[in-house]
Amino acid sequence: MVSDGTFIVLMGPPGGGKGTQARMLKARLGLSHLSTGEMLREAGRSGTKLGLEAKKLIDDGKLVSDEISIALISERLDEPCVSNGFILDGFPRTVSQAESLENMLADKGVVLNVVIQIQVPDEIIVERIIGRFSCSKCGACYHDKFLTTKVSGVCDVCGSTEFSRRVDDNENTVKARLKIYRDKTTPVLPFYEKKGLLLCVDGTRSIDEIMRKVEKILGV
Repeated sequence: MVSDGTFIVLMGPPGGGKGTQARMLKARLGLSHLSTGEMLREAGRSGTKLGLEAKKLIDDGKLVSDEISIALISERLDEPCVSNGFILDGFPRTVSQAESLENMLADKGVVLNVVIQIQVPDEIIVERIIGRFSCSKCGACYHDKFLTTKVSGVCDVCGSTEFSRRVDDNENTVKARLKIYRDKTTPVLPFYEKKGLLLCVDGTRSIDEIMRKVEKILGV
């Protein structure tokens, strides 16, 4: 990895729109989208001891250990495709993780450009998460209310009629995850604010409005 790329951390509550904005930034800027949530789910599907441990924690709405997260992220950062820069989505979630990330990036010669917090009230988060689903074949994402398929029961992208919902996308688990976010992750914000890296975006706006605000922050 080289240090002359663009390195961004996206923060915000689960279901706050980090993943959507990260995918759009990836397409527009050619950066790598590093989603710790997806990396952990891939580890769970692998069936390894580490992966199964991560899967159980995710299904229960709990935080994965720092050791698991750091190990997965460090490996990804060493891949050549990340040399142009990254959008880190879903990490760090605690102050100790933020400190570990800072040390790891320093060892790799990387300096963060900005930390963007997407702000969304809890009641909107719950509605967003419990209604989302995806195509089992191509992974295209939808929502019962906000983003339905053009033809009922048929994926817009690949035409598949098979869909799935994440096992942790239920109200009780979402509320548990939000409590963890408020208790554990909110204290990370002052950590980056003191370093002059933190900027905030209103996550209740439309996807395009949020993206325009993010692009303005990045100067693109």
